[in-house]
Amino acid sequence: MTLSRPVIVAGDWKMNTTPADAGRLATDIAAATEVAGVTRIVCPPYVALPAVRDALAATSVAVGAQNLHGEPAGAYTGEVSGQMLVGLATWCIVGHSERRRDQAESDELIGRKLLRCAENGLRPILCVGEQLAEREAGLAEETVRGQLERSIGELRRLGAGLPADLVVAYEPVWAIGTGRTAWGSDAAAMAALIRLVLAESAGVPEDGAGVPVLYGGSVTSASIAEFLAEPEIDGALVGGASLKVDEMAGIVARAGMTAAARASAA
Repeated sequence: MTLSRPVIVAGDWKMNTTPADAGRLATDIAAATEVAGVTRIVCPPYVALPAVRDALAATSVAVGAQNLHGEPAGAYTGEVSGQMLVGLATWCIVGHSERRRDQAESDELIGRKLLRCAENGLRPILCVGEQLAEREAGLAEETVRGQLERSIGELRRLGAGLPADLVVAYEPVWAIGTGRTAWGSDAAAMAALIRLVLAESAGVPEDGAGVPVLYGGSVTSASIAEFLAEPEIDGALVGGASLKVDEMAGIVARAGMTAAARASAA
């Protein structure tokens, strides 16, 4: 089943770029990352979504949003609903570690956001991961398991299941912008746990073997090879490096090697 999973590289631009420059950056990244077998996604800020969508219309690069609200509509000033994203994006990041930290997003809220993605045809990239204190206390797996189980529980409470096209990104929060480095083996072990929990808690078939799991811990062109060498890892959610054309080119080139190896082994 490993060989049938897609290889995915998603760039999270966070709160960077403006509508004036986002389209050009997206165009340059698309041109520099034309590699067979790799699903490429660019996730700009909300205000740049139209410019990026238009810039990428003639390419195979998909557009993703960085977030969406947990309700379909309502009195939520400054928020963006899933239905507002229809026609602007086809992917959406859910539960990013920065939103968990800065907006105190709960796992239950993230579960509702997954439902909103499913309702609006947005393919979700669900982010999970532990803080440094949790890893040092030996609670990394317990933390990630709890995040998944609580979000799944909220979906179940609402009478829904996990989106069938779910992608999960493992973010070791302690390795993001801190200078600390996670190992490929750490990420692979967590990917295996993620699939197990999805199978146990949500009934995902074949022990979750068909669910793509990405690595998202300060990914660069220099570090990506170690993670893509692990069969359990199917790509990357790239942060700061996704704003640099050369970095994205290097990351996608390495992802293309993984895609080619899987295709030849199929």
